[in-house]
Amino acid sequence: MSNASQLVDVLTRKGLTIGSVESFTGGLFAKTITDVSGASNCFKGSLVTYSEELKIKLLGMSKEFIDTNGIVSWGVAKEMAIKGQKVLGVDICVSFTGNAGPNVLPGEAGVGEVYMAILYKGQVWPIPLKLEVEREKVRELSVDSVINALLSILGK
Repeated sequence: MSNASQLVDVLTRKGLTIGSVESFTGGLFAKTITDVSGASNCFKGSLVTYSEELKIKLLGMSKEFIDTNGIVSWGVAKEMAIKGQKVLGVDICVSFTGNAGPNVLPGEAGVGEVYMAILYKGQVWPIPLKLEVEREKVRELSVDSVINALLSILGK
């Protein structure tokens, strides 16, 4: 049984719902979960807020907050999870912000620098990573890290 299948099983047995707010992963977490049969029992949806504009428009984040913290930061990941939980109406919200590469804009996070957050029962768990692999692998490893952390938090 894959880790995603285990997660869907645990969430379903515990009667918990989950949603995601994704940036650099482009919906990969949502796809990974919804590839599992029975995901509709626990997965409510995802917002792919790839641009700063949509983080502001759909989540209600402030431009000043993003500018102060940096679009790729623990602060933004945490805020995405908090605001995403409210918008999606879920028990657990996960968020992903980072730079999967291959380019780095001046003043931006380095390639492979990612921040993820898990919000559950009012607590936010940070998952920062610095990965030195190609773009798709950064995305895959980030999603895997969140799924593994969720399994650890929720218990199998």
